[in-house]
Amino acid sequence: MSDIILPGLIDVHTHLRVPGGEHKEDFATGTAAALAGGVTMILGMPNTSPPLSTPEALQNAYAQAQADARCDVGLFAGASPEQIDRLPELASHAVALKIYLNDTFGPLRVEDVPTLRACFQTWPEDKMIAMHAEKQSVAVGIGLAAVYGRPVHFCHISRKEEIELIADAKMRGLPVTCEVTPHHLFMDETDFARLGPLGDMRPVLGTPDDVAALWAHLNDTVDCIATDHAPHTLAEKWSETPPPGVAGLETSLGLMMTAVTQNRLSLDRLIQLMHANPRRIYNLPEQPDTRVEFEMTPTVIRNEAMVSKCGWTPFDGVEAVGRVKRVVLRGEVVVEGGKVICQPGFGQVIPV
Repeated sequence: MSDIILPGLIDVHTHLRVPGGEHKEDFATGTAAALAGGVTMILGMPNTSPPLSTPEALQNAYAQAQADARCDVGLFAGASPEQIDRLPELASHAVALKIYLNDTFGPLRVEDVPTLRACFQTWPEDKMIAMHAEKQSVAVGIGLAAVYGRPVHFCHISRKEEIELIADAKMRGLPVTCEVTPHHLFMDETDFARLGPLGDMRPVLGTPDDVAALWAHLNDTVDCIATDHAPHTLAEKWSETPPPGVAGLETSLGLMMTAVTQNRLSLDRLIQLMHANPRRIYNLPEQPDTRVEFEMTPTVIRNEAMVSKCGWTPFDGVEAVGRVKRVVLRGEVVVEGGKVICQPGFGQVIPV
């Protein structure tokens, strides 16, 4: 089969570990991993150390991204109860606001109604509010979308009850969207036996019924495929207190293209999920003269081939239908023969 030409993919959920976790990933290595996977634009999450919940922290991360990014990068602001009065200042530096209703590290978990009200009342209406919401917290997010009449995007939906609730909300015309990750589509709780801590992430892997429900709603309810790229070193993952999270930027396209060849979704639908919808939902800029050439040659995913600084993937040993051969970003070849060839600083920080 001949190469398949795709637009530059957009991943709206990544953890680039800057600041505070640069030994796991940084803007240079994370954006290289993105390009190696056919992703030309990524959005970075705010639960860093310190978190991106003040204008100073966001400005510093913005400057670091300008110096180091190989693909285009946008940054989320984090809703922090301690910094909630600074939300209007944050808005000028971020592409969207992230609210954590469930488990997260650091001071970004929101558990009080006044903070939620402040987020929905003061965050600019032309910028998205995204939520880490699991199980009954999804109902909270849907309720807020209804009360305030503004869009809410749900991150890494992983459970049957969650996707069905979002489907119900969409049927009633509520302004909600959602994403699912490849690891929640291609793995379930039975994979813990072989992966151990390498299969631990948040949300945790679901049941086979949960996975089946995500696939059943992939062509109607799901809006985006997002990786939740959350790298940790192998030493950290095999420690006595392993942190949750797995890398995903380099493997998502190969896995989803495999699903296309299995008739689980069409190529057009893949482009909607990994390019058109992410761009529309977050009002992201175009990338002119940008494309991904995907070579349909069966390829086994291997740890040693990973560009990410963490150097491993839970999909090690899995065969995909192909691999990224070439990536052109704004007319410049940035990946050739599967190798990232552009330098840090080539990427643009998304203007906000």
